Amino acid sequence: MELPHDLVRTLLAAVDEGTFDAAAASLHLTPSAVSQRIKALEQRTGRVLLMRTKPIRPTESGEVVVRFARQLAALEQAAQLDLGLADDTEADGPRAAARLTVVVNADSLATWFLTALTRVPQDPPVCFELLREDEGHSATLLREGRVMAAVTSSAEPVAGCTVRPLGLARYLPVATPEFVRRWLSPGPPSRRLPHAPVVVYDRRDELQDRFVRTLTRGRTGAGPLRHHVPTSEGFRDAVAAGLGWGLVPDMQAAPLLDAGTLVELVPGKHLDVPLYWQQWKLDTPSLAAVAEAVAAASRELLHSRGGGGRG
Repeated sequence: MELPHDLVRTLLAAVDEGTFDAAAASLHLTPSAVSQRIKALEQRTGRVLLMRTKPIRPTESGEVVVRFARQLAALEQAAQLDLGLADDTEADGPRAAARLTVVVNADSLATWFLTALTRVPQDPPVCFELLREDEGHSATLLREGRVMAAVTSSAEPVAGCTVRPLGLARYLPVATPEFVRRWLSPGPPSRRLPHAPVVVYDRRDELQDRFVRTLTRGRTGAGPLRHHVPTSEGFRDAVAAGLGWGLVPDMQAAPLLDAGTLVELVPGKHLDVPLYWQQWKLDTPSLAAVAEAVAAASRELLHSRGGGGRG
């Protein structure tokens, strides 16, 4: 059974645009034609591929076809570049640039990942679309076919992907000296931290709870007074402003520790987050170049493996 490319591209447009009307506009078709193409593809596969919600969402079978559609587009683009057939005059940007979608967690984006991207060869040029997502949930975007690669905490490869270890992102428990005097003295941190204000990234952030459990032997997590700050830089600044204590990436914490703005709550104790690079099983020069640049940067900027943390 063949999957006609025009039908596959129509399904991808519907998922990306969110509605049949928007997909029709992007493909220069009528909404009826889009609907008919998707029905024809569903008949060929014998499966429902889309949930007709707003926005449209792919079913589990639809995710497989969406991933295939993106891989097909990437291979087609690579072939055009190799053959010198790419058009540099498109209104929406240079077609001669390979386009890669990558999901990466906020802390990696704020510390080491951009350094890796600057090392990717730009002949031919590569354009990046970076999506920000928690490293424990980025595998979902790979599974849905929305991204080509991901920095993730999952060692289990998503179907159709390869995985390689990168290293460990190290987090240090820190706070301002004034905060320590007010909330954490006297007495051991294991007794004070469960009652002190804490900064967390969002409601899914369990790193601070995990750290406290290492001190209390699992009896309790971080305190109930929580400040939610959903950016890496904002998180660091909130801790530096004295709103609460928190676990800050060592690369961000180092200059503030040197300046005395922050102090380590338990010197020598930290949490390490294992990171992995997952990508499609796709042989394109641009994706291979990015993978090598990310691996090289991680060897320089992350810690050697051996530990666990936020995921």
